Amino acid sequence: MAEKEKPKEEEKEEKEGEEKPEGEGAPEEGGKKKFAGKKLIIFIVLPILLLVGAGAGLYFSGMLDSMLGIEHPAEGEEAAESEEPKKIENFVFYDLPEIIVNLSASGRKNTFMKISVSLQLEKQEEVAELEKITPRIVDKFQVYLRGLQVEDLQGSAGIYRLREELLARVNVVTQPVKIHDILFKEILIQ
Repeated sequence: MAEKEKPKEEEKEEKEGEEKPEGEGAPEEGGKKKFAGKKLIIFIVLPILLLVGAGAGLYFSGMLDSMLGIEHPAEGEEAAESEEPKKIENFVFYDLPEIIVNLSASGRKNTFMKISVSLQLEKQEEVAELEKITPRIVDKFQVYLRGLQVEDLQGSAGIYRLREELLARVNVVTQPVKIHDILFKEILIQ
């Protein structure tokens, strides 16, 4: 067997030697290696990079989730579901006494504010508790209102800020009773 393999190897060497002169054999082998490297890049690496780029583009554009059937709630829906306010069917309103305060002013002219508000409650039983602490509520409102300037109350944004500040202050005083809203009956600035 060993004798049969030797002649085959010798024949291959002779054929290779006949077909290619020694000087020409080396450049062709190097050329094949360069061409094989280019083929590797073109047919393997480039498609992989294209697929990865396309996948990243689909992911960041949000289209990948819809293609895979993954559903995410919209931002508005998510916020509404997580902080859905408790619906109250029977509101109870408690009217605070009219409050008149002197607003802080930089000039000599005095500016007065007259305000009437109603507090929105959940239960009728809470009214009795509020009547006991009404002087404290009025005090909190007056201290806050005296620090305001006329410019602070201008426009709908000023009134909205006033409502939010009064609501926050009244809920601090009235705990455990929860005030759901403050309704302005009258606001007069002179």
